[in-house]
Amino acid sequence: MNTSEIKKSKSALKALQLSKQVSSPEGTLTILDHVSLDVRHGESIAIVGASGAGKSTLLGLLAGLDVPSEGKIWLDDVEITEMDEDGRAALRANNVGFVFQSFHLVSSLTALENVMLPLELAGAAHAAEAALEAIRTVGLERRKGHYPHQLSGGEKQRVAIARAFVVEPTVLFADEPTGNLDNRTGDTVIDLLFRLNSETQTTLVLVTHDLNLAARCDRVLHMEAGRIEKDSPGATKDRADSGRDRTID
Repeated sequence: MNTSEIKKSKSALKALQLSKQVSSPEGTLTILDHVSLDVRHGESIAIVGASGAGKSTLLGLLAGLDVPSEGKIWLDDVEITEMDEDGRAALRANNVGFVFQSFHLVSSLTALENVMLPLELAGAAHAAEAALEAIRTVGLERRKGHYPHQLSGGEKQRVAIARAFVVEPTVLFADEPTGNLDNRTGDTVIDLLFRLNSETQTTLVLVTHDLNLAARCDRVLHMEAGRIEKDSPGATKDRADSGRDRTID
């Protein structure tokens, strides 16, 4: 078995019995309740549910931005729940990309410099060349010297997508990536996100309220009250898969 075949046989992301509790004036509040999932390399999944269902909390835990009260998480077969914050940060720098609703660009840096930033932090060689190629890929070469306040919402999100993909992440996490965009611009951004995901075979984990957007993913995880209540194929999957919903206990 060659290296690529071995990689394909592994999970890109795996979680086992994740729970998250926080203290509140009313007592302990359970945000996540024994959530388990397994995501293959190159797979795209959408996490959907009403506000307060636990979607963003789950994404933050899977990305190593927070730690669970109980349970374990593996990213590319490395257990991140055994790591301290420095270890998780180092793993994120080399294996994870992020696209957020609010873009999270550095206002004092140009578009090109924003894309270069994760490469420079990781000490990558030829950061400028790689960032410029990423800017070209998202169609913003002519805007590479512009600062975030000089860019439209759609352009900011395209810069954020370039920044996310430039590190060639194992997993890309997207939290409501079209939430601050109009419908037409949002459609353009999502088309770009899925095109790059397909071309690079990066694993995509997407949190969204938009069921039409979720349906473009390979699988849709439906959350309610901190639990995954249903795991179903996306509507664009082979119709032979339709109706075979899976529930994760």
